Amino acid sequence: MRLFIRVADTGNFSKAARAAGISQPTASKTIAGLEARLGAQLLRRSSRGLGLTEAGQSFYEGAVAIVESVDDVEARVGSGEASPSGMVRVALSPAFGRMCIVPHLPRFCAQFPDVRVEFTVAQRYINLIEEGIDVAIRIGPLSDSTQIARRIGSTEYLTVASPAYTERMGVPKTVDDLVNHECIALMSRDSPRVWPFAGPDGAMEHVPQGPVRSNDAEYVRAAVIAGLGIGHNAG
Repeated sequence: MRLFIRVADTGNFSKAARAAGISQPTASKTIAGLEARLGAQLLRRSSRGLGLTEAGQSFYEGAVAIVESVDDVEARVGSGEASPSGMVRVALSPAFGRMCIVPHLPRFCAQFPDVRVEFTVAQRYINLIEEGIDVAIRIGPLSDSTQIARRIGSTEYLTVASPAYTERMGVPKTVDDLVNHECIALMSRDSPRVWPFAGPDGAMEHVPQGPVRSNDAEYVRAAVIAGLGIGHNAG
């Protein structure tokens, strides 16, 4: 039932198999065996992908209810009696994962030796269902309100430059001064992320423009250290 739910949610055997930790042929055979046992076609297969038949939709709704019920019972019965185990797939950005997550892994792995962690590292916001991701750590506003989210921390941004740059170009005193400076932009969905500021007259923003821009915060940091311009980085 769990595998069928994954296939129905993703519309793809390969993605469902990857999320379940099995091969694509195994996933296909398992669903085919389920259909044979039930004597009903659950999935409509076409060149455009997979879709639920009427029987499949009915089975899907029942399966979701059953799996949720089983999970609830197991959680209540096994609470405090069994340690977590299995694979957890985490999506996160490169710089954040390297600086804030990986250093904590030794203690985590020691506390939960039966848990394996697989990182999907990307700057883009990936689709959790399609990519078979269990949890994503994201920085900034959450655009999809259907996702279950919990705030686990906060960070402040600092506007920084190298000594070599400030010696060459001077130090900006106001947000308006940034127009005359080389600003290293962090790209998000083909657009530079604006730099927010809180001033005495309220919120202000600056759209960075400069010789270098990247969708990777590590590259922005390296460009700032190299004296190419000013950066607006998490402190």
